[in-house]
Order: sequence, then structure tokens, then C-alpha cells
Amino acid sequence: MPSMPRRQTLTLLGRSAAALALGSLFGPVAAPVSVARPRYGSYPFSLGVASGMPRPDSVVLWTRLAPQPQLPGHGLPDAPLPVRWELADDEGFAQLRASGELLALPQHAHSVHVEVRELPPGRSFFYRFISGDAVSTVGRTRTAPAPDAAVQRLRLALASCQHYEHGRYAAHREIAARELDFVLFVGDYIYESSSRQPVLRPHDGPEPLTLEAYRRRHAHYKRDPDLQAAHAAHPWLLTWDDHEVQNDYADAYSAGLVPPEDFLRRRAAAYKAYFEHMPVSPAMAPDGPAMRIHERFTWGRLAELWTLDGRQFRSPQACGDGRRGGGRVLMHCSELDDERRTLLGTGQERWLHEGLRASARRWKLIGQGSQISSSSVQTPFGRAVYSDAWDGYPRARERLLAAIAEARVSDVIALGGDVHRHVAAQLRLRPNDARSPILASEFVTTSLSSRGIAENTVAMMQRSNPDVVHARGDQRGYAFVELTPGAALCDFRATDFPLLENAPLHSQARYVVEAGRPGVQHTG
Repeated sequence: MPSMPRRQTLTLLGRSAAALALGSLFGPVAAPVSVARPRYGSYPFSLGVASGMPRPDSVVLWTRLAPQPQLPGHGLPDAPLPVRWELADDEGFAQLRASGELLALPQHAHSVHVEVRELPPGRSFFYRFISGDAVSTVGRTRTAPAPDAAVQRLRLALASCQHYEHGRYAAHREIAARELDFVLFVGDYIYESSSRQPVLRPHDGPEPLTLEAYRRRHAHYKRDPDLQAAHAAHPWLLTWDDHEVQNDYADAYSAGLVPPEDFLRRRAAAYKAYFEHMPVSPAMAPDGPAMRIHERFTWGRLAELWTLDGRQFRSPQACGDGRRGGGRVLMHCSELDDERRTLLGTGQERWLHEGLRASARRWKLIGQGSQISSSSVQTPFGRAVYSDAWDGYPRARERLLAAIAEARVSDVIALGGDVHRHVAAQLRLRPNDARSPILASEFVTTSLSSRGIAENTVAMMQRSNPDVVHARGDQRGYAFVELTPGAALCDFRATDFPLLENAPLHSQARYVVEAGRPGVQHTG
């Protein structure tokens, strides 16, 4: 039997489109010349379909064969299974644009990644998968506009933090029904930990530590119908935060202070399961505990977006006590001023700074996992800082904003999540100093379902940080962002009833950033 080289193309393509399939991303695998047509006792596309990484000439399609995803073997034989994919101009698939067949391999949980290339820019498409006599749900995706296109509008949903135990995904239901260009998800797609409080719908088992356990956790989330609908309706751009592996991890250091070599084995399992369940390029497949997820995307001449990795390369949190790792509230910690400390890693910092300086697009969007503006609190004893936040890496924040100031980069907007509250804020080189010019603007989405902190705590944080123009953590939801050449609008969508499957959402607040004028302004 011939062996398949890394990232071998396994597809038969129509209309000169090219595709890269998952194939043998983790090393050579013997592939049979022919594979029997599978027969399934249960529907194999139980985890839905998804697309992602829209570029002017390509898009990534994803699914995973899993008739019984919570059982050992996932209800499938330990063998490669053929999967056909189709991408068409119409929902009835009469005008087929591209198609092919590949093998879903058991060592990769029978997941499928297809990067379809040589597509026309700025177009919508429909796609589906077929295996045996089973046909998947039909998904809708789109390519980005041509790099030099005079785009007049970009619409995206900014989302984060979807703890399964804390509520239903009513926000995803609304996202699925909206006209959007893509969803930007900035972290905590799954939660490895379980809630100590009463839960609406419990996790499938204990905290995952192994590859199989992380696969089950991802599958548990993926079976939610509203999450599936949001994936099928729009392409997604993704980055991660901490809960995809473990809360508050930093590089090779865990919150539990286990030996780094042991934690890296866990991180490798988590990264592999993440890759197997996300619509990301086959080229992003992890190599053990390493996976590049930071990327750059364009939307014509209107916008450029950098998605950042704030976990894999960060320095450990400052002033640890030696008993546990992760974040803590600090006061009078001199280590915070260490210039060597980084949140993104020196290589990623340089890549971002150079990209911002070189960008000729109107809007420069920074998609990352948390709140860049300060959320520290002034107390009678000094300023209280949470060490896992950007406040815990003040020199890294200063370097980012200095890069914007020195290169006179205009129209920069940071888009974040993690903090379980809607936030609109100004970004200055010296936070909260009115004498320091506003350099950029920030919108942070609340959590989709994860519980927020008390409103009196949020109010205290806002009083201590005048740069935070809006902050509210008692409601769940997402942020709708619309860009035009003249302005960037953020509509904070929210609900008081995250436990209800059909919870209504409303506009909590709306803010705008005018082109050429940094800073957020309230519009209603």
C-alpha cells in the first residue's frame, strides 16, 4: 500500500479548485486504495458542519464522523472512512463549484478539514458532506472580498465564553439568523472545569486530562443545536483563551503547578482535540504541545484583522506564591514592571506591531482573548490588579500602544472577551490619564452563557477606570459589530434570561467609533 505524505491532497476536484484535506497531518499513514462504502446504524454527522478562515480565494470546511461521540470509538470502526464533500453556488447543489473525496482517519477522531482554493472572492456558497448513505446538514459560507475591493460594509458577531453548564445558547440562535460576514470567536469555546453552583445542564464527565476526554468535551458542546446552527450559517474566525486547556494556564505553567513536562502532555492533548473540532486550516495542525493559531485576515480595503494567541507564549503570572499558579489579585508587586514579561511572546508581538505599521486598510482590528483596557481597582491601600489580565502585563500593553503611537496607526479597534461583561473603552499609552491621547478603541463582549461578576464589583471597577466608558456584567450575549468606511458601530446584544432556550435578546447599549477619530462614543 502506498503511504500518504504529510498534508497529501486526497480529493478529486471540480472546476480546477484545489483542496488540502486532513489526510496524514500527524505523520505518514498507510491508506487503502479503495475503502468499502460505510453503513451507519446512527446518523454520523451528529456534530454538525462548520466553515472558517474565509480568504479572498479560499475557505475551510469541517465536519466529523461521530454517530455516538460519547462512547469509546465514537460508534465507528477503527478504520479510515470515505467522505465526499461538495461546495455549490446554490442550496440545491445544481451548480456544483467544487467537490472531492477524502479519508476520515480514526487517529484524528474521523474529523475532516478541507481547504477549498481557487474560489472567486466576495461570494457566498453552500456546502455539505456525504458518507455512505448519510448526508450532512447544508452549511452556508463565503469568501472574503478581493484585497483591493472597495468594500462598503463588514458585519461580524463577536462572541466568547460559552460555559455549557451555565445556560442555553440563545445568543447563538440569534447569531445564526442574522446576516453576517463571519463570527469572530475569541476564546473559551469549551470549559474544562465544572461549576460548583447548581447547573442547568451538567458536563459529560470529570475535568478532561487526556485526548479522549477532551474529544468528549468538545463533542458534548458541539451537539448543542443552536451552536451547530451558528456554525452552519456563517464562516468563523477563531482564537482561544485558557479554558480550552486549563483555566489561567501560561505557556508551560498550569494553575495547579504540575511539572511543566506533565502539563505540556495535557496541552498537547487539548490542542489536538481543539484542532480536530474547529474549522481551521489543515496547515494549522498541532505539533505536540505547539500550534500556531494567530493569523491575519483582510476584508477588501475596508478592514484588516489579526487574531492573537494570548496563552501559548505568555510569561507566568507575576508574584506567585509558590502554592498555586494562575491569576490572583496583587498589590505592590514590583515584578509587574519587568520589561521582559510578555503576554503574546516576543515573536508574536513583533509580527503584530509590524503588521499594524504596514496596514493600508481603513480599520485595523485586533481580535484577542481578554480586555486590554485597565480593570484594576483603587483601594485605600493601593491599586489592586488581577495578575492574569492585561493589567498583569502592563509593559506588554505599553509596547502595543507605543507601536500604534509611534507609527501613527489610525482607526485601531481591539475586540476581546473573557471578562463576562460588555465593555466599551478608550485605549491610551498611560491608562486613565486624560493627558495621554486616546490611541485606539476597545469593544469587549460579555459571555454567551458563563456567569458574570456582581454589578457592584463592575461599578467599582468602572469608577476606578475612567477609560472604561461602558461596563455591565449582569447580562449574557454577544456583540454585533458593523464597519463602514466612515464608522464602526458596536451593538451590545444581551439577555437577562440565559437559562431559557428561547431567551429574547435586546440592545444593552450602542457605541460608535468615527473614522479618523479614536475613541468610543455612546449612541444609545
